Amino acid sequence: MFTGLIEGTGCVESLKTGEGGWIRLASLPWTAAAVPGESIAVNGVCLTVTASEEGWFTADLSPETLSRSNLIDLKTGDPVNLERPLRLGDRLGGHLVLGHVDGVGILVESVAEGTFWRMEYEVQPQLMRYIVEKGSIAVDGISLTIAGLEDNRFEVAVIPSTREMTNLRTCKIGHRANIETDIIAKHVEALLHPYHERAKITQDFLNEHGFI
Repeated sequence: MFTGLIEGTGCVESLKTGEGGWIRLASLPWTAAAVPGESIAVNGVCLTVTASEEGWFTADLSPETLSRSNLIDLKTGDPVNLERPLRLGDRLGGHLVLGHVDGVGILVESVAEGTFWRMEYEVQPQLMRYIVEKGSIAVDGISLTIAGLEDNRFEVAVIPSTREMTNLRTCKIGHRANIETDIIAKHVEALLHPYHERAKITQDFLNEHGFI
């Protein structure tokens, strides 16, 4: 589990997509070597370290991960957002992020407003029900607050330090960003769904069961 507070960026040193995919990342924002078996969020995707030494680590890329995320778009030299998992006793400064992305969003607008940046993303329509104004969302693993909504788009305001510490500083219009919506919203929907289904009383239902 993560918080969406990015520790810094790493650099894609090499990777292979497709069957048997893997990625090797270097220029890490921490000095201690990652431990094989531990989880690290890479652009918001929870990956498992398979090998490491000080300054680099590798992780496998499953077909499911590649099909759901922007990791398939990466090229050698690209920066990626990195976060190590939350530990018991750590402060939860962002929001609960699982590293299980729901899909990708497209950056459609990026405008500097003073020292801040206003960025707008377009996502799949089915994700919008989990996105609420002033709620939290993970964009490439970054915990951001939703500043506005319109149709299939949401807007976030990015502070200078967040932009400089993450891949947002290099993102251009058309960038495909990993999107993870609020896990609490998804669990609430799952809990309420059976009650909504039972509440669907229609004329056909009444006819079928002999009420009319």
